Amino acid sequence: MARTINLHAAKTHLSRLVEDAVNGEDIIIAKAGRPAVRLVPVTPTGRRTGFGADKGKISVSRDFDAPLPEYLLRAFGVK
Repeated sequence: MARTINLHAAKTHLSRLVEDAVNGEDIIIAKAGRPAVRLVPVTPTGRRTGFGADKGKISVSRDFDAPLPEYLLRAFGVK
């Protein structure tokens, strides 16, 4: 069963309510006696971040460092 708490009390005790929600308690915050929002924990996505996170997802073509075509060189005012 969900615990309902009014908005003013939720602002006062937010850190405790967050801890309770993380521990599995169902908390509903009400405004003027009407349920407005449910406080739920965020579930981790398991997505890897940082160095090497995109390994195997990005490829560089063999001609990456090949000279640019003449029309592009002219467009950039190089020739």
